Amino acid sequence: MTTATSIRWPSRFDLMGVAVSATNYQETVDRLFEAAHNSVPAIASFHAAHAVVCASSDKELQRRVNSFNIVAPDGQPVRWALNVLYDTAMQERVYGPETMRRVCERAAVKNVPIYLYGGANQEVLDKLIAELQSRFPGIPIAGAESPPFRPLTPQEDAAVVERINASGAKFVFIGLGSPKQEHFAYEHRESIKGVQLCVGAAFDFHAQTKKMAPAWMQRNGLEWLFRVCSEPRRLGKRYLTTNSIFAYKFARQCLKQKVLSRKRETVPSEA
Repeated sequence: MTTATSIRWPSRFDLMGVAVSATNYQETVDRLFEAAHNSVPAIASFHAAHAVVCASSDKELQRRVNSFNIVAPDGQPVRWALNVLYDTAMQERVYGPETMRRVCERAAVKNVPIYLYGGANQEVLDKLIAELQSRFPGIPIAGAESPPFRPLTPQEDAAVVERINASGAKFVFIGLGSPKQEHFAYEHRESIKGVQLCVGAAFDFHAQTKKMAPAWMQRNGLEWLFRVCSEPRRLGKRYLTTNSIFAYKFARQCLKQKVLSRKRETVPSEA
C-alpha cells in the first residue's frame, strides 16, 4: 500500500527556516501523479522570495508549510539561494503556473479529473475553465468554484470539502493567494482526498486576466519587477520590503554557514 511516507518526495533544505524542495518540473509532476494515482492526499506549494520571507517570519505558517510534501522554488532567487548554500545544482526553478500547465496537460492525456478552487471572482474562473478546455481538449474538470473573500462558516467549509471529494478530483488547484491558500491546504490536509496544489496567481495568468512577465525577466529573477510595474499600488511596497528582507536573511545565513564550516575545519582530529 502506497502512503505519503512511502513516496520518494524531493529532498528539502533549510532556507531561512523554510524547508524548500530541491527539485525540477519532471520530478515534481511525477511525484504528484504518483500520489494521485495511489489516492494519497498530499500538498505542494510554490514559494518565491516573498512567500519564503512570509513563512520565515510567521512561526505558525512556517510550521504548516514545513509539513507539506513539496515546497518548490517558484522564484529564481530561491533556486539561486539553494544552489549557493547547498550546491543543489538546480538548473531551473519550479514555477507554480508552469507546473499547473504541465499537470493539466498530463491530466488531459490520462483522463485525471481536476478541481479549481479560487480566483478573484466567477468571471476569472469561467475564463480559466475556457482556456484550459481550449488548450487541453478533453481535460476532465470535475468542479470549480470561487469562494467569498470572507472566512467560510463551518457549514460552508464542510460543504466545500464534500463537493470536492464527491467530484472525484485527483488534483485540487488552489488559487487563493499566499498565505491564505497554504492555510487552507493545511487545514484540509486530512479532509480533502485529492492532491492539493497551492498555485497563487496561476489562475489569473492562465485565464489571461493578468499578464505573465516576459521570459527574459523570468530567467533573470525580475518577475517581481514586472508585477510591481503592472500593479504598483498593490504590490510595490510588498515586493520592495520582502525582497530586501530576503537579501538580508540570505546574506546572514551564508555568513552563518561559512562560520560554522570554518569552525568544523579547525576542530583538531582525534589521535
